[in-house]
Amino acid sequence: MKVAFMGNPEFALPSLKMVLASNHELVGVISNPPKPMGRKRILKYTAIGEFAISNGLNFIELDIFDNNCFEKLKSLNADIFIVVAFRILPEKFLSIPNICSINLHGSILPKYRGAAPIQWALMNGDKVTGVSIFKIEKRVDSGKIISQNQIFIKDSDNFYSLSEKLSNLGAETLIDVLNKFQDNKIEYKDQDLALITKAPKITNKMLQINWEWSAEKINNWVRGLSPRPGMSTIYNNKKLKLIKTTFENRNIDCIPGEVITANNFKLEVCTGKGSLSILELQQEGKTVLSIENFLRGSNIKIGDIFH
Repeated sequence: MKVAFMGNPEFALPSLKMVLASNHELVGVISNPPKPMGRKRILKYTAIGEFAISNGLNFIELDIFDNNCFEKLKSLNADIFIVVAFRILPEKFLSIPNICSINLHGSILPKYRGAAPIQWALMNGDKVTGVSIFKIEKRVDSGKIISQNQIFIKDSDNFYSLSEKLSNLGAETLIDVLNKFQDNKIEYKDQDLALITKAPKITNKMLQINWEWSAEKINNWVRGLSPRPGMSTIYNNKKLKLIKTTFENRNIDCIPGEVITANNFKLEVCTGKGSLSILELQQEGKTVLSIENFLRGSNIKIGDIFH
C-alpha cells in the first residue's frame, strides 16, 4: 500500500522507521516547517523532518493554508495517511487518501483524549496504559478504534521512559494495522462515550509544586512531567526543578514544604500527607544533579521551607 506519514517529535520516529522498513510504499513524509531555536535562533527541523531529509525521503513541509501543499499531498496518491504526534488536520486533508487517515494515540481510548495522554496517565498514578490506532474523524480523538495494545506502568517510569515504551509499542501495532488494511481484515469498534476522560495540554501554571498535596500525588506529577518540562519549587528565591523523587505515606507532624531531613545523602520534605525524598534535581540554568552532589554544595538545613 502507498502510505504518507505525518509527525513531528521523536515519539513518531519508531513508527516512521518501521513503515520505511516494511513492505509498504512510503510515498511522503510530512512535518512542520523548521523553527528558530536557541540563542542564535538557528532554524531546526522536527525530529521527523531531520530524519526524512537525512535519509533522502520525499519530505513535505505542511502549510495548511497553502493550496500548493494540498495539491502536493493529493499528488502522492496515498492509500493511507498515518498521523503520529502531529497536529489537527483540516477535514479536507483527511479526505485525500484513497482509504482513510489513521492516528496513533498514546492511551487506551476513550481514556485520555487530548494532547498529553502519557503525562496524565503518570500524573494520575495509573498502573496500566497503552496505545490506540483509530480512524481520524472530525472531532479530536473520537474516531472508531482499529487496534489497541496495553502495557503496565512501572513505579520507576517517568514521561521519558514511558514515552519510549509506547512509541515502540505503537510502531509495532501500526505495522500490524497496515498489514490488516492490505489484507482487507480491518474491523472498527466504536468508542464507549461513557468512558471518556480528558488529557489537556500541560500549562506553565501546572508546574509549581503544591506542598499541601500528598507526597504520592507530588511524586506522580514529578514522574509525569520529567525530565521536561518538570515540576518546580522555590528555595531562597531560586527555582529548583525536581527530576526524580520517592515518597513515604507516613504520619508526621510538620509544615508542608518544610525540610525534615537534610544530610550528606538525603533531602526529605514534608507534604500534606507523608514525605517526599528528592533524588535528582536541577537548579535554574544548571545541569541535573544527584541529591548527593547537590547537598555537597548546599547549606539547606532542617526547618527550611520550600515554596
